[in-house]
Amino acid sequence: MRDSNGEAATAAPGRAAERRLEGVINSSPADGARAQLLEAARAGAWNERVLPRLEDPATARVSAVLILFGVLDNIPARTVDAAVAADLDVLLQRRAPTLSSHPGQVSFPGGGREPGDRDFVDTALREAEEETGLDPTGVEVLATLPELPLAASNHLVTPVLGWWTTPSKVAAVDHAETVEVFRVPVAQLLDPATRYTSTLSRGGVTFTGPAFDVDGTIVWGFTAMVLDRLFDACGWTVPWNRDDLRPVTV
Repeated sequence: MRDSNGEAATAAPGRAAERRLEGVINSSPADGARAQLLEAARAGAWNERVLPRLEDPATARVSAVLILFGVLDNIPARTVDAAVAADLDVLLQRRAPTLSSHPGQVSFPGGGREPGDRDFVDTALREAEEETGLDPTGVEVLATLPELPLAASNHLVTPVLGWWTTPSKVAAVDHAETVEVFRVPVAQLLDPATRYTSTLSRGGVTFTGPAFDVDGTIVWGFTAMVLDRLFDACGWTVPWNRDDLRPVTV
């Protein structure tokens, strides 16, 4: 994991540095990932599985998030073999623990649509700029993906897929909303040692979904599900142990 300045963040001892991935090896440059993301968006196959439905769609808040990939710095992922180029990254942030919705969770930059937004691209880029300081002029919008339900907070979320053509410095702008902004090597997310199945029990029902342990930073829930589907659609997924079940704390 890298901090907002592109430096390698401190890793937990013995993490992915010593591990090798077993599976497909793709030595093409990270730019090839842009074409694969475009193809996945056009094919529409990334959204085959269904997320939990909203209990009250009529009152759902309309939102958008920015899923931003790019070649962000010269620090390669610490995996030896990878299904993608080692310098391919995705931008994530950690929400403030005091927020009423999804407190402390890792998420994509984004938020609710406002009257002045022309479309979902406007919403995603505006929110990303407000939350991370990102310069939206350096982002190439690849696609607007179909909206997804986020049942836990009754949102309808439109993911906006972007490519960071001209990276800019990013950091948490308002610590009341975002406490950390970071870039994660996609190869590290694809490492089977990073992946597991999260479990969350509520009201006698147990929910499961993909999750990632990135040097102690846990990515789960909506963000992990979207990443998991995109990875599958792009053909990047390396087989991992889906029977590794671990509870998450909310």
